[in-house]
Amino acid sequence: MSYLAVYLPIVVIVVAILATSIRILREYERGVVFTLGRFTGVKGPGLILLLPYVQQMVRVDQRTLVLDVPTQDVISRDNVSVKVNAVIYFRVVQADKSVIQVEDFQQATSQLAQTTLRSVLGKHDLDEMLSERDKLNNDIQDILDAQTDAWGIKVANVEIKHVDLDESMIRVIARQAEAERERRAKVISAEGEEQAAQKLFEAAEILSARPEAMQLRYLSTLTTIGMQNNTTIVFPFPIEFGDLLSTLGGGLPLRGPAGRSRPAAPSSGASSPPSASPPVRPTAPPPPGRAAV
Repeated sequence: MSYLAVYLPIVVIVVAILATSIRILREYERGVVFTLGRFTGVKGPGLILLLPYVQQMVRVDQRTLVLDVPTQDVISRDNVSVKVNAVIYFRVVQADKSVIQVEDFQQATSQLAQTTLRSVLGKHDLDEMLSERDKLNNDIQDILDAQTDAWGIKVANVEIKHVDLDESMIRVIARQAEAERERRAKVISAEGEEQAAQKLFEAAEILSARPEAMQLRYLSTLTTIGMQNNTTIVFPFPIEFGDLLSTLGGGLPLRGPAGRSRPAAPSSGASSPPSASPPVRPTAPPPPGRAAV
């Protein structure tokens, strides 16, 4: 009984010392060890033995952390007020720096992300914020990664989530988009007219080269009209007959207004007949009581 009273306190003290000196770190954890307040190294993962009351250890999680950047009021370069929020993915790559160089690396990274988001987006127009998000994400990531490298932080990715606009600005953008679509429609229509005119010009040159081609086109048009259900009556008129009439029309006598033939103009060699004097126009008798002058 006396031996138990002597050795029992010793065993309890040894167990307490071992309990305070043994640390177990997971695969994604690292331990920053300080001996009498001075940095002595990074240990882990696995079983870690520390000297009680001489060495202290700070656990550091090296998994990727997700940081939600609060909504920021940003004024773009073209003086448009927008509200923007983002999300940042980062992790600790150097546990000693994340503990020694900065007090709270998560809070520091959050504040730095907010200021960087406002400063970077303020240098761009609203159209660039809406259409070039990938470029803006890369710019913000490069700036954050360069500034957090001294803290042992690696910024893996930055994503802009929402760009909130006022209702008035949304209506303005909608009108702008509608005007742009109308402009494109008019340009496409004009280009189509230009191409159609060019093709018609080329077709006219081809048809004018061979008269038979024009006759075949004429017959094809008659066939198309005949296939439709309409009341149109088409009388074929040969093109050669029109050419014949135009040729013979030069020798036919010209008709007057009353249907009588006009004499042909005399040739240059024949003598012209003497011109007759104009007929005398009879005068009406004067009214009674007045003398004719």
